[in-house]
Order: sequence, then structure tokens, then C-alpha cells
Amino acid sequence: MTDQVAASTPEPQPGPRVLFIEDDERIADEISDDLRARSFVVRHEATGTAGLAAAQAETFDVMIVDRMLPQMDGLTVIETLRSQQVTTPVLVLSALSAVDDRVSGLRAGGDDYLTKPFAMEELAARLEALLRRPNDTRATMLRVGPLEIDLIERAVTRDGRPIELLPREFRLLEYMVRRPDRVLTRTMLLEEVWNYRFIPQTNLVDVHIGKLRRKVDAPGEPALIQSIRGVGFMFHVPD
Repeated sequence: MTDQVAASTPEPQPGPRVLFIEDDERIADEISDDLRARSFVVRHEATGTAGLAAAQAETFDVMIVDRMLPQMDGLTVIETLRSQQVTTPVLVLSALSAVDDRVSGLRAGGDDYLTKPFAMEELAARLEALLRRPNDTRATMLRVGPLEIDLIERAVTRDGRPIELLPREFRLLEYMVRRPDRVLTRTMLLEEVWNYRFIPQTNLVDVHIGKLRRKVDAPGEPALIQSIRGVGFMFHVPD
């Protein structure tokens, strides 16, 4: 009788390890459950001091840090870790959406900044983008085709030509540039750029796209911002 050895099935590999520091238990539970469903391994801490201790004691692939935390605020947590040469990518969450607040978050050592409320798809996409970055660099610049976007100074240039943008125009352009060659509907833009959950009948997106296009696509330059008739808009760099 010949012995038979059953082929073993490889155990699934755990997903990226996330340290999530958030004091609102309801939000923390909802986001943690969603991330686990997407195969992330999540450790949640509810205070700044507990989150800092966890980040110092263990290695994580990415961190999500709420800006306003008890015991130690989120920016202090990030600044402390950066001073200790901890380079783990950090996504800052905040209800504060002003340009100065975003700049403060990035200058403290955050790699990206997401304003509440947000869609989980957006949060997951931001985490995946951070995980694709090299471990030894913190990207504060976006470079796509002829455009260069400084996320800290909120400055934009096209082939060296400065482009002066208002805060909403900057956010709209950043959102589009991070999703090149994807059709973005007016509803998507209203939800993600303006944080509208009830979508009014408005030409707000078209007006802002028109102003942004006139600044980004100067006469004689290939158009980067394109209208998709009846659908929405797209950021595309011509070959």
C-alpha cells in the first residue's frame, strides 16, 4: 500500500498592517471593519499616547492618525515619530479642511491628508497609494506629465510656468491628477471635492472646471483637462 501525502494548501498571507489612532469609537469601528474586509490587518488605539506607544513598539506598513486626539494630539504623535526616524507613511484624518490645516498636517510629517467626511473607497485608495511609495521617501510632490504640484506649499507649475489657484481649484486639480485617465462624474466631484452628500441641481462643477482649465491649459498647450460629453471630466496627459 502506497502512502499518499496530501498536498497542503498555502495559508493566505496577511495584508498590510495598519495602526489606526482615532478616539471616536463609532468611526473607529466602522473604518476598522471596512479595512479588515479589504484584507488590512488593523490595530486601533483611542488616544495619542497609546498610539505613539504602539508605533514605537511595533512595525506597521501604514498609519491613519486623527488630528484631534485626547492626551496627545495627532500632529504631536507624528512629529515625535519623525524625530525618532520612524518613516512609516501616515494618512492624517481631520474635520479641518482649510489650506493652513492641511499644510500643518503635512509639515508635521504626514504623507497625505483626508478631510472628514469621506468615502471609504477614497480612504482605501489613499492607503494603497501610500503603500506603493518607496519606504525611504515621503512624497510631498505630485508630478504628472508637465504638471508639478507641491502639496506643502500648495503651488502648481506647468513646464515651469506658475499657476495661481484658489484653494478649491487646487483641491479639484489634486483630485483629478491623482486619478489620471479616469472619467470623473459631476456627482463624484461634488461628493469628494465639495463633500456634498445631498447633490443639488447646480453648475458648480462646470464653473470651477472652466476656471481651472483656463489656468492649467494656456493657449497653444495640449489640453490636460478634458470634457467627456454627457458624462463628466478627465485628466489626461497626451502622448
